[in-house]
Amino acid sequence: MAPKGKVYRGSVKDFPDFNASQDADALYNAMKGFGSDKDAILDLITSRSNKQRVEICQAYKSQYGKDLIADLKYELTGKFERLIVSLMRPPPYSDAKEIKDAIAGAGTDEKCLIEILASRTNQEIHDLVAAYKDAYERDLEADIVGDTSGHFKKMLVVLLQGAREEDDVVSEDLVEQDAKDLLEAGELKWGTDEAQFIYILGRRSKQHLRMVFDEYLKISGKPIERSIRGELSGDFEKLMLAVVKCVRSTAEYFAERLYKAMKGMGTRDNTLIRIMVSRSEIDMLDIREVFRTKYEKSLHNMIKEDTSGEYKKALLKLCGGDDDAAGEFFPEAAQVAYRMWELSAVATVELRGTVQPAGSFNDDGDAQVLRKAMKGLGTDEGAIIEVLTQRSNAQRQQILKAYKAHYGRDLMADLKSELSGSLAKLILGLMLTPAQYDAKQLRKAVEGAGTDESTLIEIMATRNNQEIAAINEAYQQAYHKSLEDDLSSDTSGHFKRILVSLALGNRDEGPANLTQAHEDAKKLADVASNDSSESLETRFLSILCTRSYPHLRRVFQEFIKMTNHDVEHAIRKRMSGDVRDAFVAIVRSVKNKPAFFADKLYKSMKGAGTDERTLTRIMISRSEIDLLNIRGEFIDLFDKSLYHMIEKDTSGDYRSALLALCGGDD
Repeated sequence: MAPKGKVYRGSVKDFPDFNASQDADALYNAMKGFGSDKDAILDLITSRSNKQRVEICQAYKSQYGKDLIADLKYELTGKFERLIVSLMRPPPYSDAKEIKDAIAGAGTDEKCLIEILASRTNQEIHDLVAAYKDAYERDLEADIVGDTSGHFKKMLVVLLQGAREEDDVVSEDLVEQDAKDLLEAGELKWGTDEAQFIYILGRRSKQHLRMVFDEYLKISGKPIERSIRGELSGDFEKLMLAVVKCVRSTAEYFAERLYKAMKGMGTRDNTLIRIMVSRSEIDMLDIREVFRTKYEKSLHNMIKEDTSGEYKKALLKLCGGDDDAAGEFFPEAAQVAYRMWELSAVATVELRGTVQPAGSFNDDGDAQVLRKAMKGLGTDEGAIIEVLTQRSNAQRQQILKAYKAHYGRDLMADLKSELSGSLAKLILGLMLTPAQYDAKQLRKAVEGAGTDESTLIEIMATRNNQEIAAINEAYQQAYHKSLEDDLSSDTSGHFKRILVSLALGNRDEGPANLTQAHEDAKKLADVASNDSSESLETRFLSILCTRSYPHLRRVFQEFIKMTNHDVEHAIRKRMSGDVRDAFVAIVRSVKNKPAFFADKLYKSMKGAGTDERTLTRIMISRSEIDLLNIRGEFIDLFDKSLYHMIEKDTSGDYRSALLALCGGDD
């Protein structure tokens, strides 16, 4: 069933010893009389390939003079009926039905149009157009043109031609030219030349476009997806992003679609059914593997938790297995991980904070505004927020001195007296230097009965040598103890050794050494596969806590080549508890530090309740370093802006201050 020279990656295969006549009898018996045997129907239909189901339909009509699909519609109901009936149609006719439903009636289901037309091959598009004509006696292009508009319509029409280049031979000169043309059509142009985006993304081969995207990242410092989000809008933006995702990895695109169909409240059953049916004989195994890698749970388990009854049973049969049970990391997922590290290695990203030094700064004037805001009955929190969130940390230190000189008072003490709750913690945190603030957070994490390991990991795993040195000095000055001593007395075992190593601030700072990277990867691979007598944790510590970030990126690429595993997967599989979490934080920080913090911020606000300590800590500590980058990663990862999530999840003056630090809504 796979194309010549390719390994079959579907979850549904031809049933051995297939007999269409016997299957037609079995289905007839399952539906005759009062009620129907739904288990028998789903077991039979989900274990036959689409070609075999078509033969069963023909045999059923020959033997009983009845239409099998009509009988199934009559006997079954709801989501289960939609799923089973979809399985009975040949793929082009199933796509044609989905598109007909998407454009029928008053509204248009743009997401369905985008999913199908962005993901299908040239041949699948040609078959779809023919099936639509055969089934509805209408021209698909004419119907789509009549139901859509603007650049969205133009790109859909381009995709409907099924004319994407398929030559795997790529011209490097054309790659460079296309990347340059895309940059000039968007980022470097006043307005956007949408036609250039449509032509290049709609016509070039996938292999060519992958190289264009890599070149675009090199010359612009940002992924093409970020530029599309900034330059395009609406359904056109969503369509172009879907095209890019399918070019990078169709399996990853569908894994993401499936995840979003089931996450949160309610299930988007139409999307779930459409993807499970359409990919069951193409790349379901690849989708499963990427899903397991990306979301740290199996597709099987998510379906199991999110659906019920015969509908659930049928979906699980199409899924074809539980990757949590297997516990393995597969080649397709390894390729995705390798590509992520490759992008991380070549990206030249300019880190940008949201808080910049204020122009025309007057420390004495700011001190007077703050004194007035706190003097007398009541406090003007808005004035305090406006001043302190719009000044750099260096300027805030000058305001502290000016306030003392002008009024003979301690600004920190006055703020502490006038403010309360979450706002007080945020404003007081802003008044400390970055090193003082980190030192205070670390002290809070180790003092008292319990230890806040999460805070220790977040700070120690993400700070550079200079920041660590400043933290050590601030800690000693504030608490008259060394940070290393407090970490040693409050933690134990390998976790203690990791923290102490990081607290030394002795990480290499040079470029990658490719020979050494290969050797380091081999050492990690040997201990990860039990081929070394050395302690797993000791070997990982000696490399992850001491090598430079550029070097580690190469080490992790080499690790994938040797093992087919991403290093994070190996860590999660072989380690546990705080040691695992610390190493995972280092790996994620090396891969993409803004994405690491974006994930932490999202987790601090999702679900019931808000982790205000984490939210406050990250917003303060990253506001002058890379909060603008974090905002970009946040919207890439979660399809919502950080600003919007803060606005929805917090309240009052605390919210106002956080939004001011956030710096804008993406």
